[in-house]
Amino acid sequence: MADGNRVALVTGGGTGVGRAAVLALLKGGWSVALAGRRKEPLEAVAKEGDPDGARSLCVPADIGEPTGVKALFGAVTERFGRLDLLFNNAGMGAPPVPLEDITYEQWSAVVAVNLTGMFLCTQEAFRIMKDQTPRGGRIINNGSISAHAPRPLSAPYTATKHGVTGLTRSAALDGRAYDIACGQIDIGNADTEMAAKIKEGVAQADGRTAPEPVMDAEHVGNAIRHMAELPLDTNILFMTIKATKMPFEGRG
Repeated sequence: MADGNRVALVTGGGTGVGRAAVLALLKGGWSVALAGRRKEPLEAVAKEGDPDGARSLCVPADIGEPTGVKALFGAVTERFGRLDLLFNNAGMGAPPVPLEDITYEQWSAVVAVNLTGMFLCTQEAFRIMKDQTPRGGRIINNGSISAHAPRPLSAPYTATKHGVTGLTRSAALDGRAYDIACGQIDIGNADTEMAAKIKEGVAQADGRTAPEPVMDAEHVGNAIRHMAELPLDTNILFMTIKATKMPFEGRG
């Protein structure tokens, strides 16, 4: 398939890792749909990577809500005619408070975006990819380092990211019949807007608060593009990309 015909959808595409992925894909010749809650950040990223707007589409969407997800994927296929890549990136956390103080509403909000939203987007991607010609496509899930080991006071986020790993494995298995490859990228300390507190100091497993090293988010975008551009008979099931000296290998 020619580069100009490859179509990607990036959720949470207006900031952080989503922004890095969008820019890397646009640089590689992809057409990219950007989804997120706020229109303005999406449009800013699209303008940065695709000044004339020929290969980008911005769709404000709430991925935790089924009708919003259907409308999002409908807008993508109406504009581009197919879908070759879904980067399930949108996510959120809860306040860093003791587990017993997390409210039901806080827990439910994180589950709705991080897990239910990812599942709903995966469903819609399957429906499109299995029926299009050429058939198939790729799904990449943002699992996070927290899919392996938690930070203190992060039960909702960590629980959902462990759930993402299960969804990745199931989608990778179930997608085989339709030439749909599914993998997961687990990211540690990319230098995004959310990383400011990491550089200033975050809670450690031993009770200390300490700053942690970060890495340029552009490297994450390039890693996602590398996963995306593999042929469909080849899949990176899990990739971990992290700041080399962040305290992950010995975390906990």
